[in-house]
Amino acid sequence: MSIVKVIEVIGTSDKSFDDATQNVLIEASKSVKNIESVYIKEMKAKVKDNQYVSYGVNAKVSFVVGEI
Repeated sequence: MSIVKVIEVIGTSDKSFDDATQNVLIEASKSVKNIESVYIKEMKAKVKDNQYVSYGVNAKVSFVVGEI
């Protein structure tokens, strides 16, 4: 049985929600090893003059920290 830890990470992008999610994975992987999944809990976008100007995601990142 594995011990899995979950952290919440906020990612942003001026391109897309996919890019914001990729940024979550890039930043989390700098300090966390053995990432197994990313769950997008919430998505937000900022709008100016009827155009999207930035995208954001609140993600839960799961990773294995040990075995029982």
